[in-house]
This record gives sequence, C-alpha cells and structure tokens, in this order.
Amino acid sequence: MGMYRILIADDEPIERMVISKKINNLFQDQFEIFQAENGREAVSVHEENMCDIALLDIEMPGINGIEAAEQIRKINKQCCIIFITAFDEFLYAKGAIRVRALDYLLKPCNDEELANALYEAVRILDSKQEVTAEEAKHTYNENASGKLVIIAEEIKNYIEKHYKDELGIQDVAGVLNYSEAYFCKIFRQCFDKSFTTYLMEYRLKKAKELMMDLRYSIKDIGAEVGYRDSNYFSKIFKKAEGMTPTEFRQRVLSQKIYQ
Repeated sequence: MGMYRILIADDEPIERMVISKKINNLFQDQFEIFQAENGREAVSVHEENMCDIALLDIEMPGINGIEAAEQIRKINKQCCIIFITAFDEFLYAKGAIRVRALDYLLKPCNDEELANALYEAVRILDSKQEVTAEEAKHTYNENASGKLVIIAEEIKNYIEKHYKDELGIQDVAGVLNYSEAYFCKIFRQCFDKSFTTYLMEYRLKKAKELMMDLRYSIKDIGAEVGYRDSNYFSKIFKKAEGMTPTEFRQRVLSQKIYQ
C-alpha cells in the first residue's frame, strides 16, 4: 500500500477529530489527512491537494456532501468517495449512486465498517496504480522499440554505403556519436549478432551476387566487398560457406547452365 491522501469533510470538529484518530490507529499514518468543515471547503481542499479518497458527511452547511461530491467528481474521476451520515434517507442513497460513491456509512460507524470501506478504497487505488505502471512500462517499451528501429535503420544505411571501406566498430560508433561499448550493446539489441558478424555476412552476400558476373575475378570481388587481401577473403568465405569462392562460383554457374 502506498501513501494516499484522504479528505475528511464534516461540519462537526469533534467528528473530524474522531475519524482522523480512527484512521491513524487503523492504518498507522499511511494516510495523509486533510480536513474541511463544509462542502465548499471540501471542494477547495480537494482541488488544492487532489485527494485519493474523500470521506464526506452529507449534511453540511452551504453545499451538502452530495453536491460537493459531484464537483469533486468533475475534477477527479478517480477519487474514491465514501459518504458518512446520520440520515438513512433514500434520496441520499440515490445521490450516492449518481456520483458513483464507493460506500455509504451510517453514523456512528464502528471501526470495522470504516476499515472495510477504506481497505476497499485502497485496493481499488492500488490496482489502478498497477495498471498505470503497466501502461507506462508498455509505453516505455514501445518507445524503446521505436528508438531501436530508427537506430537499426541508421546503422544499416551506413554499412550499405561503406561496407567496401575498411570499416571498424569505432568508425560506425563515432559517426553515430556512441561510445564503442554502448554501440556494441545497442548493435546486438538491434540485430541479435555482433557488428563483426553482421558486416562479414553482408559483405559475403554482396560477394555472392558478384560471383554471377564473370567480368570480375575472385580477387576483384574480394576487394569490391572490402577485403583487400584475396587470401583472407578466400579463408573467410570458405569458413562461412564450406567451400572456396572459386568452388562456389563453379557450382552456382553450373546450376544456372543446367536449369
């Protein structure tokens, strides 16, 4: 249970004092208590403090508890309203229903009745807080996901334009204004693999596309996709594909011939 604000409105000072004392005894100072001596003041105090619970006497001078509740409800739809009154009248009960009151207690209410009404109010407020927190969490996750999509797009675009260059983690991280450590972390979140693996796979994909063009030698293809050392290119290619670039080209071209 969090700390909640409760408004006690009653034109009898002794009643306010007794109820305040009961609440403190029952809930061990877990409520911040505000008081009002009439309906108009109740609306004003609530407006200033946005109380979570309003415990309102119905018979008060000026505007009564029902009218005060109607105005409070306009300001704060979530406020838990509990009426407390010496009068068991049908019209009051109808008013209580109209403002969606949580409970309607008759004076003198005993500790158990008051405690039950307040426990129910707290349960409702706690569940609303959980929903709000969950919504906030989802919103945060959606925002975070949206941000990752944008970052991933920036990284992909940069690699597509510069994969032929000598490209290192520090180069891309620097361009995007990230530290190398943060870039490695965010890259894995975006692509579920390391930068080195992603770049190698992208380069080899481009190399395989070029294999179809016989104007390019294997050495030219390696250089064209960012590998200046043809031996290193062959070694990387064989490890990834299980065959040398020459073998891959022969297989692909023979398949094309016999299709």
